[in-house]
Amino acid sequence: MKTLRFFQATIGILTVLTVFSAQANEFEPYGTAKVDMHEYPVTNAVFDVNYEDPNKLNILNVFLIKTSEALKGEMVVVTHGPELRVFAKENYDKYQGIVDKMAALSDKGVKFHMCNNAMRAAGFKAEDMHGFITVVPAGFPEIAYLQSKGYKYINPLPLSVKDVRYIEHQELKKKKSHSNNCNQTWNAGCIEFSILDGTSILIKK
Repeated sequence: MKTLRFFQATIGILTVLTVFSAQANEFEPYGTAKVDMHEYPVTNAVFDVNYEDPNKLNILNVFLIKTSEALKGEMVVVTHGPELRVFAKENYDKYQGIVDKMAALSDKGVKFHMCNNAMRAAGFKAEDMHGFITVVPAGFPEIAYLQSKGYKYINPLPLSVKDVRYIEHQELKKKKSHSNNCNQTWNAGCIEFSILDGTSILIKK
């Protein structure tokens, strides 16, 4: 009897998967993406940083780590926006987490240049800033200067892509969640099959 129920459930699952496979093909008129995980030549880069929200430096931290690992060259951050207040000693208590991340990057060779014009307009002096900051005459000219030295320009817009897949397809996130619970389901004496629409089928072992 158990064998018959398992066989019937398996047939049902295969039927549903066939239907979903046919539906999926309707949305694949251009085939599947190619993968080209090539190496990059050693490249120096300058990051143009001007963020209204200082907390966006957390995303910049990830950008810098990934980019420096890939390019293996010198990385220079030119900060010339409202985010520069993060680097003021007087704000360390408020922004310690971010500052410590930036300081760790500095220890690994990332350079932080701050626009003198923006700094003074914000009400600060060079002595107000942490020791891993280098104050330079101006932000945009500094970027142009580094580009003239061969540095490649990067404008790291602080936009996170985390879980954007699920904006249009929240059911896939449910499927991911079901997958994480697979071991618990197995130990409970069932096999769980999650269908793309979020439906789960439980089969007794």
